[in-house]
Amino acid sequence: MGKVRSIQGFILERKRTMIRLRDREGLAYPKEDQMRKDFRDFILKGNLLQLAVAFIMGAAFGTVVKSFISDLIMPVIGKLVGGVDFTNLYINLSNQDFASASAAREAGAAAIYYGSFVNAIVTFLIIALVMFWLVRVTARMGKPVEVAAPTTKDCPFCASPIALAATRCPHCTSQLGA
Repeated sequence: MGKVRSIQGFILERKRTMIRLRDREGLAYPKEDQMRKDFRDFILKGNLLQLAVAFIMGAAFGTVVKSFISDLIMPVIGKLVGGVDFTNLYINLSNQDFASASAAREAGAAAIYYGSFVNAIVTFLIIALVMFWLVRVTARMGKPVEVAAPTTKDCPFCASPIALAATRCPHCTSQLGA
């Protein structure tokens, strides 16, 4: 046991000495430094940061749309349909009676909450419509493709492409007008 500990201690001390020597000579782990640099460059790339911001904004937008649907749109639709509260629509699969869908949920009763599903479908459709409009507007706002200035013209005699500044056609040797 004593020899094993002394061998392990020797190996540990040897590693520490090598680390000190490498640090003193400026050779401290070039592969780790390169990996750290590559990782930092990857994280700080604009596309990854833009993706993270877009994800956070999407989550916030989803919360706003969910509130818009459940607090503004669905009550109006419920009133138009005949005073129906979609959040309380459910099919009770248990033998107990509950006053509302939320009471059934709290009791953990087996039920099909199709009112919540209708809310989710309407929320999805509104988010899909807004995303469609956003993509459509963004595509329309894209910069028009700039057409490069022509660098050649056609020879009036042989129809070969020639440089704009050419005074004689290299193909048919015709004299070109200035």
